Amino acid sequence: MTDTEALKRRAAERAAEWIRDGMTVGLGTGSTVRHLLDVIAERRAAGEWAGIVGVPTSEDTTARARRLGIPLATLDERPRVDLTIDGADEVDPQLRLIKGLGAALLREKIVAAASAELVIVADDTKVVQRLGTRAPLPVEVDPFGAAIQVDFLRGLGAEPVLRERDGAPVVTDGGGRIYDCRFAGGIADPEALERALLMRPGILECGLFLGMATAVVIAGADGVSVRTREDAR
Repeated sequence: MTDTEALKRRAAERAAEWIRDGMTVGLGTGSTVRHLLDVIAERRAAGEWAGIVGVPTSEDTTARARRLGIPLATLDERPRVDLTIDGADEVDPQLRLIKGLGAALLREKIVAAASAELVIVADDTKVVQRLGTRAPLPVEVDPFGAAIQVDFLRGLGAEPVLRERDGAPVVTDGGGRIYDCRFAGGIADPEALERALLMRPGILECGLFLGMATAVVIAGADGVSVRTREDAR
């Protein structure tokens, strides 16, 4: 295991301390969450957490959880989620997040909104003073008329790039396309930007997760620390 993966494992282990048997747990998407799935499977193999049920946020997480024998349900079956644990691409001092580099932002936000608590796991390279200074902001759009969004996004100060893989647009689990948006100097007003994006017809969701995280578990070379919403205030 590389140093980076070891940090992610430590963060996942700390975040797993929020889990109690019998919970409905939202399962995020990405490399850190893969370690969380391993932790859950290990604890279940040891005779713990027999009653937990996961609500996955992507097809990738669904497949991995099934291989590990973690019981799963949909939001239709479990509309009230006790806790979601997920990763993030950036975290600022107010626990505002950029997510979506794993192309699951829409489903991740739906599950997070249905959750009583959202615990984020990240390594310390994801901590920033201003959102958008390291990671681009993913914006998911409907494929119908996707090209017309480019000028709109530029009008908001972004430089959008259609996400592609092997020369073709990346297609999300919900059938959308993603523009990765860079902002010179970062995002000055995340709340205003989110409002503008979500008012635009054809934009399905953006990777700004604002006021949603209850705690962030951060792993670094000096250990694991936890920042809560109360700390951010």
